[in-house]
Amino acid sequence: MTAVEPTTEPRAQSAAAPSPFPPIADYAFLSNCHTGALIAPDGAVDWLCIPAFDSPSVFGSLLDRQAGFFRFGPFGIAHPTARAYEPGTNVLVTTWKTPSGWILVRDALTMGPWDHEDAITPHSRPPADDDADHMLIRTVECLDGHVEVELVCEPVFDYGSTPAEWVAVDGGRHAADASGAGQRFRLQSDLALGIQGERVRARHVLQPGDRAFCALSWAEELATPQTVDEARLRLKATTRFWATVRIQTRMRGGRPSSRV
Repeated sequence: MTAVEPTTEPRAQSAAAPSPFPPIADYAFLSNCHTGALIAPDGAVDWLCIPAFDSPSVFGSLLDRQAGFFRFGPFGIAHPTARAYEPGTNVLVTTWKTPSGWILVRDALTMGPWDHEDAITPHSRPPADDDADHMLIRTVECLDGHVEVELVCEPVFDYGSTPAEWVAVDGGRHAADASGAGQRFRLQSDLALGIQGERVRARHVLQPGDRAFCALSWAEELATPQTVDEARLRLKATTRFWATVRIQTRMRGGRPSSRV
């Protein structure tokens, strides 16, 4: 009798088994008119290509759970209480309830007043009043009680093929640069950052009224906000930009939605 060799082909996933990926409809979409980010309900950026839509991804967990993600939210809590866009804008607001308190997280690919030619993603059209900052900014505010927030940034460049190499900036307590496959960006925060191999992590307990931020930048000279107040100003500028777009859209008969 001839021995039968064991098969090594992977088994197809059962249709009855739960998928490890959230439904695509559960993702929030952010844009700066140059690229877009998809944020999962658990607060993780599961898809982002920089600097443009057709660039290779730096976070690709939307397709492969090993292809990178960037989470900013309460430690140990994966289901938000509510998510919505600031009315008429593309600024995402997520409310989190934990056993010990409440926090509010705002996310945006920020926009700002145009003041010079864009060297990151040059235009073939005349400049407008506003343009992309080439940053993803995330802020958190504690509304009640106390909440431990967690930052985990683990990029994998070129569609999940190249793990990040991190280098501390200015001592590494609040800024670090990630690079790989010819791409580079800076992570800045007012939280104390720790480089752990291919990822950066931070954890901090917020009390009522406390605010914190983190920013991912691929802008010229990797410019970033240095304080939470600077980060909030960039979010306000982004809100104004989208409010203007909303007014122009309404004038043309459109009705943009504020729901996620």
